[in-house]
Amino acid sequence: MKKYAVCGVSKRANDMFINPMLKKFANTSQLVALLDKDPKRFKVCKAEFPQIDHVPEYSEGEFEKLVEETKPDVIIVTGRDDTHADYIIKALEHDLDVITEKPMTTTAADSKRIMEAEARSKGRVTVTFNYRYSPFHTKIKELILEGKIGRITSVDLNWYIDTYHGSSYFQRWNRNRELSGGLSIHKSSHHFDLINWWLDQKPVEVFSFGALNYYGNDSEHNPREEDGRHCVTCKVKQDCAYYTRWNTRSNTANVKDDHIDSDARRKNGYTNYRPDQCIFDSEIEIEDTYTATVKYDKGALLSYSINFSLPYEGYRLAINGTKGRIETTEYHAPSRVPFPVPEQTIDYYPLFGAKETIHVVKREGGHGGGDPVIQEDIFLGEDPTRPYRILSGSEDGAYAVATGEAVWRSVKEKRPIAIESLLVGKQQVTTS
Repeated sequence: MKKYAVCGVSKRANDMFINPMLKKFANTSQLVALLDKDPKRFKVCKAEFPQIDHVPEYSEGEFEKLVEETKPDVIIVTGRDDTHADYIIKALEHDLDVITEKPMTTTAADSKRIMEAEARSKGRVTVTFNYRYSPFHTKIKELILEGKIGRITSVDLNWYIDTYHGSSYFQRWNRNRELSGGLSIHKSSHHFDLINWWLDQKPVEVFSFGALNYYGNDSEHNPREEDGRHCVTCKVKQDCAYYTRWNTRSNTANVKDDHIDSDARRKNGYTNYRPDQCIFDSEIEIEDTYTATVKYDKGALLSYSINFSLPYEGYRLAINGTKGRIETTEYHAPSRVPFPVPEQTIDYYPLFGAKETIHVVKREGGHGGGDPVIQEDIFLGEDPTRPYRILSGSEDGAYAVATGEAVWRSVKEKRPIAIESLLVGKQQVTTS
């Protein structure tokens, strides 16, 4: 029986870790402590899971007390992005294993600190990059490992975030680079890790362009230049296309927010958490549009783009190699797509030969069916029958963060950014 403590009692902590720990893995897992700076989050969590009413609660400055009193084996880090590094490092200093939500940190410098702490520790870090576990993504990995496309030469990945999902980042704390690292880290680190894993190559250099096109004070969609508005009380919300796209005129009491989606969360709320801040506030300065080129250490090139305000959500992917090409297109959240969409398949084109269309067996669960499988690897150990490594470590987390930081720095500094310049002095950790 492993004992787990959760640092950061967020929606992600409740849904991704606490819920399965209690309902699916209770025979092997025990929740022994909760830590957060906001007491209301304990109320929300325990209202959803009454069976943990006895679990002790600790404030953000009581980590040492938590370890001494509850003696956990594993620390689960699921708070706001900028809080991850300190709790990960404190856990490693106690020789404890760590499971952390992505992104591992908000800066490459903090990623370096974590790898150095891990090198000194008996504990190990796991980063929950669940995109790897989607059935489509594991199938692509298997096709690459089978040599179907040969040596990979280039990748095209265009990621689309719809107006519902995209605007939500600009209504919450994510819009502050100091708290989230910006969206090239908070969101795109998922994508960079996926590419790194598929390629089995390390990024070495990034050049990118980016802009704030849709949100912020200068947006052409801003109905009136005025700071400090909130959707619930906004007097011009019926003139806001982002609001009216997803809300009716009679929906005056609530604003849709995927971080507060249960009765307990709505009833208790979170302290100083506003999911309805105005997406046109002048303080917003992070980018909502990127294009980037990434060079890898074994010769592959990535052409990447992401846009956080589009009519539908999903991605288009092409992977080219010396023996062929893989293509796939995903339409995410079909209920939010305002037109019929085709079923996702994987198309394989050999360099010389006939096209094959692969229909992948789908699974239930979040992130395209990836969440239930990564939860099994986390709480039961990696599947010994799987012929390839999939669970991510600190180095994976660091390269994903460093690539995201290189993207926004290249935008600001108008020059290519070497990944190693952001991870100077890092110590490589060997994971088994």
